[in-house]
Amino acid sequence: MTRREKQALIDKGHLLPLMEEFYTIQGEGFHKGTAAYFVRIGGCDVGCHWCDVKESWLPELHPATETTKIVENAVKYSDIIVVTGGEPLTWDMGPLTEQLKAKGVQTHIETSGAYKLTGEWDWICLSPKKMKLPTQEVYEKAHELKCIIYNKDDFKFAEEQASKVNKDCILYLQPEWSKRDKMMPQIVDFVMANPKWKVSLQTHKYLNIP
Repeated sequence: MTRREKQALIDKGHLLPLMEEFYTIQGEGFHKGTAAYFVRIGGCDVGCHWCDVKESWLPELHPATETTKIVENAVKYSDIIVVTGGEPLTWDMGPLTEQLKAKGVQTHIETSGAYKLTGEWDWICLSPKKMKLPTQEVYEKAHELKCIIYNKDDFKFAEEQASKVNKDCILYLQPEWSKRDKMMPQIVDFVMANPKWKVSLQTHKYLNIP
C-alpha cells in the first residue's frame, strides 16, 4: 500500500491511529462504575497543558489500524464501547460506529467537540476546552457536559458552556487530577450553591485501574 493509498483510507475512517485499547471500569461522569471497553485514538491538536495523555497527541506515533479489526476485538469484551483520545473527532468516526452498531453494542464518545461530529453515538460526553470551543452540533447533541476545574476561572467557563448545551444535558464539574486537593472544596461549595451541577471524580485513579 502506498502512502497516498494509506492516507486515503485514514481520511475515510477505514484506518484509525490506534493508541491503545483496554477493558476496564468507566471512572468518570454518568456511567462511572460501569464495565466498558475503551478504544483510544491518537491525534489531538487542542493542546491542554494539563492533559494526562500527551502521548496521544501525535497520530503518527500510533499504528494505522483497520476499523474492522478494532471492532472485532472490542465486541469480545463488552457491549459498551467508549471511543476516546486524543481527540477522536479529528477523524471520521462513521465507519467505526457503523460497524459497532451492526454488532449491537452501545457507542460512547469522549470529545472536546472541537471538530465536526461524525459517527452514530448512544452517549456523547462533551469536555470543552478554551483553546478550541465545541461546534454547535456537539453542544446540541451532548448527553453530558464535563468541565475540568484547574483554577477558579474555570467555574466561569463552565457556566458559559452550560448555557450552550441542550436542556437535557447533565452537567459535571471534575477537578483536574493534580489540583484535586486544592480545587475540590471549591467545587463542593459551587455545586451546593448551584445544584444544577454534579461532581465527577476520576474514580479509576482512586481504584488504580486504567
